[in-house]
Amino acid sequence: MALLTRAQIDEADDTVYEDVPVAEWGGEVRIIGMSGTDRNAYQTSLVHFGPNGKPIGVNLDDRDARLLARCLVDEDGQPLYTLKEVGALGAKNGAVIERLAVVARRLSGIGERAVEEAEGNSEPAPSGSSTSD
Repeated sequence: MALLTRAQIDEADDTVYEDVPVAEWGGEVRIIGMSGTDRNAYQTSLVHFGPNGKPIGVNLDDRDARLLARCLVDEDGQPLYTLKEVGALGAKNGAVIERLAVVARRLSGIGERAVEEAEGNSEPAPSGSSTSD
């Protein structure tokens, strides 16, 4: 397989989404996988930082609603909720929010280990030597 050029990478449409039925809401919603930048911003939002810039705690307030605000989109890919509207989304049925958040995490490449690490519930991954120079 040939190596990709920067232009090929930039032009590739790697957006993934899934339409998920939500009987409780009477229809379907579209969940889109986050970009790397959005995913990093979301993960950073889970951490409280001290004045020295070091992590001092975890922010789990509306964790799944904050995730879904970044991932629920209309047919044109436009967000249904802004980050300022997370509270309205978080006020919806918790079972539905959790079910949709599972899909959003999968599409965005956020594994359970990453979530546990952000919450401080897992052992750090063992460090190994790198094979790159």
